Amino acid sequence: MSTDSTTTHRKPADSLFAHIIAWREKHITEKTFVVFLALLVGVLGGFAALILKWLIHLIAHTLTSSLPINQSNFMFAIYPAVGVLICLMFVRYLVRDNISHGVTRVLYAISQNKSRLKRHNMFSSLCASSVTIGFGGSVGAEGPIVFTGAAIGSTIGQTFRMSPRVLMILVGCGAAAGIAGIFKAPIAGMLFTLEVLMIDLTTVSVMPLLIASIAGATVAYTFTGYEAEFFYVQTEPFMTGRIPYVVLLGIFCGLISLYFTRVMNMMENAFRRINGSWRKYGFGAIIMSGAIFLFPPLYGEGYGAIESLLSGDTQAILDGSLFYSDRGSVWTIIAMLTALTMVKAFATSATNGAGGVGGTFAPSLFVGCMAGFLFAYTINHIFGLDLSVKNFALMGMAGVMSGVMHAPLMAIFLTAELTGGYQMFLPLLIVSALSYFTIKTFLPYSIYAMRLAQRGELLTHHKDKAVLTLLKIDNVIETDFRCVSPDMDLREMVKEISQSNRNLFPVVDDNHRLIGVVLLDEIRNIMFRPDLYRRMKVNTFMSSPPALIDINSSMEQVMKIFDDTGAWNLPVVDGDKYVGFMSKSKIFNSYRRVLRHYSED
Repeated sequence: MSTDSTTTHRKPADSLFAHIIAWREKHITEKTFVVFLALLVGVLGGFAALILKWLIHLIAHTLTSSLPINQSNFMFAIYPAVGVLICLMFVRYLVRDNISHGVTRVLYAISQNKSRLKRHNMFSSLCASSVTIGFGGSVGAEGPIVFTGAAIGSTIGQTFRMSPRVLMILVGCGAAAGIAGIFKAPIAGMLFTLEVLMIDLTTVSVMPLLIASIAGATVAYTFTGYEAEFFYVQTEPFMTGRIPYVVLLGIFCGLISLYFTRVMNMMENAFRRINGSWRKYGFGAIIMSGAIFLFPPLYGEGYGAIESLLSGDTQAILDGSLFYSDRGSVWTIIAMLTALTMVKAFATSATNGAGGVGGTFAPSLFVGCMAGFLFAYTINHIFGLDLSVKNFALMGMAGVMSGVMHAPLMAIFLTAELTGGYQMFLPLLIVSALSYFTIKTFLPYSIYAMRLAQRGELLTHHKDKAVLTLLKIDNVIETDFRCVSPDMDLREMVKEISQSNRNLFPVVDDNHRLIGVVLLDEIRNIMFRPDLYRRMKVNTFMSSPPALIDINSSMEQVMKIFDDTGAWNLPVVDGDKYVGFMSKSKIFNSYRRVLRHYSED
């Protein structure tokens, strides 16, 4: 009875919404409506960023405001472990879904799931990351806000029944708004979608992305003021005579980016080999808490340490640590900066591996700042130079972010927008470009894209690969081939041929395993000889296919098999079970359809 009542109450609302959608399709063009949706997504993404920052600061201030800075404190080891434990319980028992590696999951949704994200992602990552970071987990809030913003865009797009092409743009709008809102960086937000999410900049996508980024940043400016995220004043002008050192810094940042990425991957693989959530938590909590206790600047996002170095306060990185008493020692500072640069990757991966939720944006900025400052500080001390440590810290932020994210343009503009350091554009360009080219020599993909690229599931700016990634094997498999048995005689085979409009016949056994194929052209010379009808069996004239296609293969792998064999049709198998056939003509038709659909301007 209640079910019928619920259905009755639902129908008018569903009907009304259907009428609204129908009216929109009739009176408002898709391009205009996408601009409106982009504005809505941008505003909501900006508010989501504000809420996340507010929750993080509220929790962190409540826990750490009374802690002394002139001595070490075991609470730096306890708080992060407690926060990750709360996050682990929240994800495991309430969310019941994997919400880690937010940017990678957005990339996967774009490449493999028609840009569809689950509705709970609009709030689950936000809640989990605020607890993880607020309690001191050594990760950033930017990955979760990208996930949250992208989920907002995807959900709104699905609600209005937009096509996958428009959904992809709205996902990019949400991600751009999240970055713009949390960093007050509208240009960087837009560039993030182009370089990291790899959404093409076309006449259709440029305006929605720009509007969403501006809307997200405007929300942040309205409620938090126009000051840059980090306080930075360029007291020492950049001189062209410093360019050789800037070049060296760019290469150095590229190598640091390579180290950071490989340590993150190594730790992720180590956690993958551990069975059980509680074992992973114990292993990760020990590493994370130990690192943060020894080096308190690793606590949380680490933005306090960045601000200290950008303002020239070198001694602040020793606050709350075991090394506070050696504040005047140059070598203690160098050792601390080196340790922070090297250990941050372990602390970040341990936080996520233990069950926390956070991103690598803030860690890459942190490592870059430490690396740049360390570079200039060490050279000044050893060679007696007067390089501006503040300027080199700023350049290091852009350099490491460029290398880790494989996004040099975003790194340049984000660093400038974060600090107001627009006067440093030339050295930022040099460092970002050299860092990117350095790491590109060793790693072709960013820290986010690497996992998907290895599985052939990554959508890229390479048009051919992008279209092949969007194609799905299930959509190009043809199953209207008549199967024959190896024990059939030629008479029965001729009967099957007469009832089929195909010239290719898969030969399968009783367990539906593919054991060969029969080509009509190969038996044409015997099929009209009645004297052979009873004497010849299918297993005597069948042949082996030139190759088999596994149903789990990527389309890029499939096309390589076709190119290598020169075949026009190839059988598809699931294990050893016959599934169907794939033909070049079917793939080419689907390829042209997808290319035309996603390239419309």
